[in-house]
Amino acid sequence: MHGNSPKTLRQDLLRRRKEFAAGENHARTTENLIAKLNQFLIGAGNSLQSIALYWPIQDEVDLRPALLAWANSESNRQLALPFARPDKHLDFYQWQYGDRLIPSQHGVPEPDPSNSKRLAFTPDCILIPCVGWSSSNLGLNTHYWRLGYGGGYFDRTLAQLRKDKPTLICIGIGYDWQKLDDAQWTAQTHDEPLDILITESGIFR
Repeated sequence: MHGNSPKTLRQDLLRRRKEFAAGENHARTTENLIAKLNQFLIGAGNSLQSIALYWPIQDEVDLRPALLAWANSESNRQLALPFARPDKHLDFYQWQYGDRLIPSQHGVPEPDPSNSKRLAFTPDCILIPCVGWSSSNLGLNTHYWRLGYGGGYFDRTLAQLRKDKPTLICIGIGYDWQKLDDAQWTAQTHDEPLDILITESGIFR
């Protein structure tokens, strides 16, 4: 049973993720999740020219091999990584394998904004890791929500980017076991919904 506070809930989920990563089902489950991501990339991914991924920390799913393969299959495709600004918004910079990265204040490897060869831009699609996730129904529509680390970086960034680029696609990446019910957590008014959720079970829109 999770604790009542979001902080306790996050701590519990991160502990469970660490245990899951060391368990016997982790490799197979992650392989199935990556297969679903590749299914998306082969389909809808053909209409995208740029995707922002994340540098995996704390046992997050490593998407880098799949995304590098996607980017390398067409010459006009670009990848991006987020850079955390002091105002707790994210900028996205071009990223290529082998680029030098710098640690953020939280220790996350980030692009170097002073690298004039890697420009900031708004990607077509952003992949976001989930600490936990939930769903809610409104009429015939199902909405998916991400519980993150609590800094609000993605929510602030998505709120602005969606105004500037309405076609932006935001995809949450998580495992089935990370699903939360309403008694554990419900999205707040400042939380930005996911356009798509990908788990080892499927691609949910």
